Amino acid sequence: MPKTSVTPAQIENNPQAHEDQHVHAVYDKIASHFSSTRYKPWPIIAHFLSTLSTGSVGLDAGTGNGKYLPLPLDRPPGSICTIGLDRSRNLLEIARTAGADVDEASTIKCMPREVIWGDVIGKGWRDGAFDYAISIATIHHLATHDRRKLAVKRLLQCVSPSRGRILIYVWAIEQDELSRRSVPTESYTKNDSLAESGMGPGRDVFVPWVLSRQNTNNGKLKGKLSKDPLASRSNVTDSTQSCTNGTSIEVTLMLGPDEPQVFNRYYHMFAEGELVELVRSAAGDLGIHIGPIPDQTLSSGPGMEWKGRGLEIVQDGWERSNYYVELRCWEK
Repeated sequence: MPKTSVTPAQIENNPQAHEDQHVHAVYDKIASHFSSTRYKPWPIIAHFLSTLSTGSVGLDAGTGNGKYLPLPLDRPPGSICTIGLDRSRNLLEIARTAGADVDEASTIKCMPREVIWGDVIGKGWRDGAFDYAISIATIHHLATHDRRKLAVKRLLQCVSPSRGRILIYVWAIEQDELSRRSVPTESYTKNDSLAESGMGPGRDVFVPWVLSRQNTNNGKLKGKLSKDPLASRSNVTDSTQSCTNGTSIEVTLMLGPDEPQVFNRYYHMFAEGELVELVRSAAGDLGIHIGPIPDQTLSSGPGMEWKGRGLEIVQDGWERSNYYVELRCWEK
Protein backbone atom coordinates (compact mmCIF):
# COMPACT_ATOMS: atom_id res chain seq x y z
CA MET A 1 0.00 0.00 0.00
CA PRO A 2 1.50 3.40 -0.97
CA LYS A 3 2.32 5.80 1.81
CA THR A 4 0.32 8.99 2.30
CA SER A 5 2.45 12.12 2.25
CA VAL A 6 1.76 14.74 4.88
CA THR A 7 2.07 18.45 4.13
CA PRO A 8 3.16 21.37 6.33
CA ALA A 9 0.36 23.17 8.16
CA GLN A 10 0.30 26.87 8.95
CA ILE A 11 -1.52 27.86 12.12
CA GLU A 12 -3.47 31.09 11.73
CA ASN A 13 -4.10 33.60 14.51
CA ASN A 14 -7.08 31.69 15.95
CA PRO A 15 -6.05 28.15 16.97
CA GLN A 16 -9.58 27.26 18.09
CA ALA A 17 -10.96 28.09 14.63
CA HIS A 18 -8.13 26.07 13.08
CA GLU A 19 -9.05 23.04 15.19
CA ASP A 20 -12.76 23.48 14.48
CA GLN A 21 -12.10 23.41 10.73
CA HIS A 22 -9.31 20.85 10.47
CA VAL A 23 -10.10 18.51 13.37
CA HIS A 24 -13.64 18.65 14.76
CA ALA A 25 -15.52 19.19 11.48
CA VAL A 26 -13.44 16.54 9.73
CA TYR A 27 -14.02 13.81 12.31
CA ASP A 28 -17.75 14.44 12.36
CA LYS A 29 -17.78 13.90 8.58
CA ILE A 30 -15.59 10.79 8.48
CA ALA A 31 -16.76 9.26 11.79
CA SER A 32 -18.13 6.00 10.39
CA HIS A 33 -15.24 5.21 8.06
CA PHE A 34 -12.68 6.29 10.66
CA SER A 35 -14.30 4.09 13.31
CA SER A 36 -14.18 1.05 11.03
CA THR A 37 -10.38 1.37 10.94
CA ARG A 38 -9.98 1.78 14.71
CA TYR A 39 -10.97 -1.43 16.47
CA LYS A 40 -7.82 -3.13 17.85
CA PRO A 41 -6.57 -1.91 21.26
CA TRP A 42 -2.86 -1.14 21.51
CA PRO A 43 -1.04 -3.53 23.89
CA ILE A 44 0.46 -1.02 26.34
CA ILE A 45 -2.88 0.74 26.75
CA ALA A 46 -4.76 -2.53 27.23
CA HIS A 47 -2.21 -3.61 29.85
CA PHE A 48 -2.47 -0.26 31.65
CA LEU A 49 -6.26 -0.61 31.94
CA SER A 50 -5.95 -4.24 33.08
CA THR A 51 -3.83 -3.19 36.07
CA LEU A 52 -6.41 -0.77 37.48
CA SER A 53 -8.15 -1.70 40.72
CA THR A 54 -11.73 -2.95 40.58
CA GLY A 55 -14.13 -0.09 41.12
CA SER A 56 -11.84 2.53 39.59
CA VAL A 57 -13.47 5.37 37.66
CA GLY A 58 -11.53 7.09 34.91
CA LEU A 59 -11.61 9.40 31.91
CA ASP A 60 -10.76 8.71 28.26
CA ALA A 61 -10.00 12.22 27.02
CA GLY A 62 -10.50 12.07 23.25
CA THR A 63 -12.26 8.71 23.23
CA GLY A 64 -13.09 8.69 19.50
CA ASN A 65 -15.16 5.58 18.76
CA GLY A 66 -14.72 4.38 22.33
CA LYS A 67 -12.65 1.29 21.62
CA TYR A 68 -11.01 1.49 25.06
CA LEU A 69 -14.24 1.97 27.01
CA PRO A 70 -15.05 -1.79 27.28
CA LEU A 71 -11.57 -2.73 28.53
CA PRO A 72 -10.30 -4.76 30.31
CA LEU A 73 -11.91 -7.69 28.55
CA ASP A 74 -10.40 -10.33 30.85
CA ARG A 75 -12.48 -9.13 33.81
CA PRO A 76 -16.24 -8.92 34.40
CA PRO A 77 -17.96 -6.01 32.62
CA GLY A 78 -18.10 -2.93 34.79
CA SER A 79 -15.07 -3.87 36.90
CA ILE A 80 -13.83 -0.39 36.09
CA CYS A 81 -15.76 2.52 34.59
CA THR A 82 -14.15 4.62 31.87
CA ILE A 83 -16.07 7.72 30.79
CA GLY A 84 -15.46 8.85 27.20
CA LEU A 85 -14.97 12.52 26.32
CA ASP A 86 -14.83 13.79 22.74
CA ARG A 87 -15.68 16.80 20.55
CA SER A 88 -17.11 14.68 17.73
CA ARG A 89 -20.76 13.98 18.41
CA ASN A 90 -20.87 11.44 15.60
CA LEU A 91 -17.97 9.45 17.04
CA LEU A 92 -19.61 9.64 20.48
CA GLU A 93 -22.76 8.08 19.04
CA ILE A 94 -20.62 5.11 18.02
CA ALA A 95 -18.76 5.10 21.35
CA ARG A 96 -22.03 4.82 23.29
CA THR A 97 -22.31 1.19 22.21
CA ALA A 98 -18.62 0.33 22.06
CA GLY A 99 -18.09 -3.39 22.55
CA ALA A 100 -21.61 -4.35 21.44
CA ASP A 101 -21.93 -8.04 20.60
CA VAL A 102 -22.05 -8.53 16.82
CA ASP A 103 -24.18 -11.64 17.27
CA GLU A 104 -27.74 -10.36 17.48
CA ALA A 105 -28.93 -13.77 18.68
CA SER A 106 -26.68 -13.61 21.73
CA THR A 107 -28.32 -13.10 25.10
CA ILE A 108 -25.29 -11.09 26.25
CA LYS A 109 -26.08 -7.41 25.98
CA CYS A 110 -23.51 -4.66 25.88
CA MET A 111 -23.82 -2.21 28.74
CA PRO A 112 -24.24 1.37 27.48
CA ARG A 113 -21.11 3.46 27.74
CA GLU A 114 -20.92 6.77 29.56
CA VAL A 115 -19.86 9.45 27.08
CA ILE A 116 -19.67 13.24 27.30
CA TRP A 117 -19.46 15.83 24.54
CA GLY A 118 -16.71 18.29 25.43
CA ASP A 119 -13.20 19.56 24.89
CA VAL A 120 -10.05 18.08 26.39
CA ILE A 121 -8.92 21.55 27.47
CA GLY A 122 -12.22 22.22 29.24
CA LYS A 123 -12.83 21.64 32.92
CA GLY A 124 -16.15 19.92 33.39
CA TRP A 125 -15.51 18.23 36.74
CA ARG A 126 -13.94 18.86 40.09
CA ASP A 127 -10.23 18.35 40.64
CA GLY A 128 -9.34 14.80 41.62
CA ALA A 129 -12.63 13.34 40.40
CA PHE A 130 -11.06 10.33 38.65
CA ASP A 131 -8.76 7.48 39.65
CA TYR A 132 -7.10 7.40 36.21
CA ALA A 133 -7.12 9.09 32.83
CA ILE A 134 -5.98 8.14 29.35
CA SER A 135 -5.56 10.39 26.33
CA ILE A 136 -4.79 8.40 23.21
CA ALA A 137 -3.91 10.10 19.92
CA THR A 138 -5.69 13.32 20.88
CA ILE A 139 -3.34 15.99 22.26
CA HIS A 140 -1.52 16.12 18.92
CA HIS A 141 -4.68 17.67 17.41
CA LEU A 142 -4.26 20.85 19.49
CA ALA A 143 -2.78 23.66 17.45
CA THR A 144 -0.37 25.39 19.85
CA HIS A 145 2.15 24.42 22.49
CA ASP A 146 0.14 26.24 25.18
CA ARG A 147 -3.06 24.40 24.29
CA ARG A 148 -1.28 21.05 24.31
CA LYS A 149 0.21 21.88 27.70
CA LEU A 150 -3.22 22.91 28.99
CA ALA A 151 -4.62 19.54 27.95
CA VAL A 152 -1.92 17.79 30.01
CA LYS A 153 -2.68 20.08 32.96
CA ARG A 154 -6.34 19.13 32.76
CA LEU A 155 -5.35 15.45 32.96
CA LEU A 156 -3.16 16.13 36.00
CA GLN A 157 -5.96 18.09 37.64
CA CYS A 158 -8.75 15.59 37.03
CA VAL A 159 -7.12 12.58 38.72
CA SER A 160 -6.56 11.89 42.39
CA PRO A 161 -3.49 13.81 43.60
CA SER A 162 -2.45 10.92 45.85
CA ARG A 163 -2.94 7.87 43.60
CA GLY A 164 -4.05 9.02 40.13
CA ARG A 165 -2.62 7.27 37.09
CA ILE A 166 -2.33 8.71 33.57
CA LEU A 167 -1.36 7.36 30.15
CA ILE A 168 -0.83 9.65 27.13
CA TYR A 169 -0.14 8.74 23.48
CA VAL A 170 0.71 11.12 20.62
CA TRP A 171 1.89 10.68 17.05
CA ALA A 172 5.64 10.76 16.49
CA ILE A 173 7.66 12.33 13.70
CA GLU A 174 9.62 9.08 13.73
CA GLN A 175 7.31 6.70 11.83
CA ASP A 176 8.07 3.00 11.51
CA GLU A 177 8.25 0.94 8.33
CA LEU A 178 4.63 -0.21 8.72
CA SER A 179 3.25 3.31 8.91
CA ARG A 180 1.02 4.51 6.07
CA ARG A 181 2.30 8.07 6.54
CA SER A 182 5.34 9.54 4.84
CA VAL A 183 6.82 12.39 6.91
CA PRO A 184 9.65 14.34 5.26
CA THR A 185 12.33 14.99 7.86
CA GLU A 186 15.06 16.67 5.86
CA SER A 187 14.07 20.15 7.07
CA TYR A 188 13.51 19.08 10.66
CA THR A 189 15.95 19.75 13.49
CA LYS A 190 15.38 19.87 17.22
CA ASN A 191 16.76 23.42 17.32
CA ASP A 192 14.69 24.88 14.51
CA SER A 193 12.64 28.06 14.66
CA LEU A 194 9.66 26.27 16.18
CA ALA A 195 11.69 25.28 19.22
CA GLU A 196 13.17 28.76 19.51
CA SER A 197 9.71 30.33 19.40
CA GLY A 198 8.48 28.12 22.24
CA MET A 199 6.09 26.19 19.99
CA GLY A 200 7.84 22.89 20.61
CA PRO A 201 10.29 20.95 18.39
CA GLY A 202 7.67 18.85 16.58
CA ARG A 203 6.08 19.50 13.20
CA ASP A 204 2.65 20.93 12.35
CA VAL A 205 1.21 18.98 9.43
CA PHE A 206 -1.93 18.07 7.54
CA VAL A 207 -2.58 14.35 7.20
CA PRO A 208 -5.12 13.53 4.49
CA TRP A 209 -8.05 11.18 5.00
CA VAL A 210 -9.19 9.97 1.59
CA LEU A 211 -12.72 8.79 0.90
CA SER A 212 -12.86 7.05 -2.47
CA ARG A 213 -15.74 5.21 -4.06
CA GLN A 214 -14.25 1.89 -2.93
CA ASN A 215 -14.76 3.08 0.68
CA THR A 216 -18.41 3.69 -0.01
CA ASN A 217 -21.51 2.24 -1.55
CA ASN A 218 -22.32 4.02 -4.83
CA GLY A 219 -20.46 7.11 -3.72
CA LYS A 220 -22.07 7.29 -0.29
CA LEU A 221 -20.25 7.10 3.02
CA LYS A 222 -22.48 5.82 5.75
CA GLY A 223 -22.24 6.77 9.41
CA LYS A 224 -24.27 7.82 12.42
CA LEU A 225 -25.68 11.33 12.52
CA SER A 226 -26.03 13.20 15.79
CA LYS A 227 -29.48 14.59 16.45
CA ASP A 228 -27.86 17.82 17.64
CA PRO A 229 -28.64 20.54 15.08
CA LEU A 230 -25.20 22.11 15.40
CA ALA A 231 -23.53 18.80 14.58
CA SER A 232 -25.61 18.16 11.46
CA ARG A 233 -24.59 21.16 9.36
CA SER A 234 -22.96 19.04 6.68
CA ASN A 235 -23.95 17.27 3.48
CA VAL A 236 -25.54 14.19 5.05
CA THR A 237 -28.71 12.19 4.45
CA ASP A 238 -30.22 9.22 6.23
CA SER A 239 -29.20 5.65 5.48
CA THR A 240 -28.17 2.55 7.42
CA GLN A 241 -25.19 0.25 7.64
CA SER A 242 -23.73 -2.14 10.19
CA CYS A 243 -20.37 -1.19 11.71
CA THR A 244 -17.58 -3.67 12.26
CA ASN A 245 -18.40 -3.64 15.98
CA GLY A 246 -22.04 -4.49 15.33
CA THR A 247 -23.32 -0.98 15.92
CA SER A 248 -26.22 0.15 13.77
CA ILE A 249 -25.30 3.50 12.30
CA GLU A 250 -27.07 6.08 10.23
CA VAL A 251 -25.97 8.93 7.91
CA THR A 252 -24.80 9.12 4.35
CA LEU A 253 -22.12 11.52 3.20
CA MET A 254 -22.53 12.18 -0.50
CA LEU A 255 -19.36 11.97 -2.56
CA GLY A 256 -18.67 13.23 -6.04
CA PRO A 257 -19.04 10.77 -8.92
CA ASP A 258 -15.41 10.85 -10.03
CA GLU A 259 -12.69 12.10 -7.71
CA PRO A 260 -12.25 10.92 -4.12
CA GLN A 261 -12.94 13.37 -1.34
CA VAL A 262 -9.93 14.38 0.75
CA PHE A 263 -10.16 15.76 4.30
CA ASN A 264 -6.99 17.30 5.74
CA ARG A 265 -6.63 16.58 9.45
CA TYR A 266 -4.32 18.76 11.52
CA TYR A 267 -1.62 17.09 13.64
CA HIS A 268 1.31 18.29 15.67
CA MET A 269 3.72 15.38 15.25
CA PHE A 270 5.92 15.08 18.32
CA ALA A 271 9.71 14.83 18.35
CA GLU A 272 11.73 12.61 20.66
CA GLY A 273 11.54 13.88 24.24
CA GLU A 274 8.90 16.50 23.48
CA LEU A 275 6.02 14.72 25.22
CA VAL A 276 7.94 14.21 28.46
CA GLU A 277 9.05 17.85 28.43
CA LEU A 278 5.44 18.89 27.91
CA VAL A 279 4.46 16.88 30.99
CA ARG A 280 7.28 18.41 33.02
CA SER A 281 6.24 21.91 32.00
CA ALA A 282 2.57 21.29 32.79
CA ALA A 283 3.43 19.81 36.18
CA GLY A 284 5.71 22.75 36.94
CA ASP A 285 2.90 25.20 36.23
CA LEU A 286 0.76 23.35 38.80
CA GLY A 287 3.52 23.24 41.40
CA ILE A 288 3.88 19.46 41.12
CA HIS A 289 7.26 17.91 41.91
CA ILE A 290 8.59 15.49 39.26
CA GLY A 291 10.12 12.36 40.69
CA PRO A 292 9.35 9.05 42.40
CA ILE A 293 7.74 8.87 45.82
CA PRO A 294 10.61 9.72 48.19
CA ASP A 295 11.74 6.93 50.48
CA GLN A 296 12.72 9.51 53.04
CA THR A 297 11.42 12.99 53.69
CA LEU A 298 12.88 15.69 51.51
CA SER A 299 14.13 18.62 53.50
CA SER A 300 15.78 21.95 53.02
CA GLY A 301 17.28 21.87 56.49
CA PRO A 302 17.21 20.00 59.80
CA GLY A 303 13.68 19.31 60.98
CA MET A 304 12.03 20.74 57.88
CA GLU A 305 9.83 18.10 56.23
CA TRP A 306 8.95 18.57 52.57
CA LYS A 307 5.26 18.31 51.74
CA GLY A 308 3.39 18.61 48.49
CA ARG A 309 2.18 16.87 45.37
CA GLY A 310 4.43 14.76 43.16
CA LEU A 311 4.38 13.01 39.81
CA GLU A 312 6.36 9.92 38.90
CA ILE A 313 7.17 9.21 35.26
CA VAL A 314 6.66 5.44 35.37
CA GLN A 315 7.72 4.85 31.78
CA ASP A 316 7.98 6.63 28.48
CA GLY A 317 8.88 5.42 25.04
CA TRP A 318 8.04 4.96 21.39
CA GLU A 319 5.64 2.33 20.06
CA ARG A 320 4.49 1.90 16.47
CA SER A 321 4.94 5.52 15.36
CA ASN A 322 3.70 6.97 18.66
CA TYR A 323 5.31 8.41 21.77
CA TYR A 324 3.75 7.55 25.10
CA VAL A 325 4.23 8.39 28.77
CA GLU A 326 2.76 6.73 31.86
CA LEU A 327 2.42 8.81 35.02
CA ARG A 328 1.59 8.11 38.64
CA CYS A 329 0.56 10.83 41.10
CA TRP A 330 1.56 10.91 44.74
CA GLU A 331 1.15 13.26 47.66
CA LYS A 332 2.91 13.71 50.98
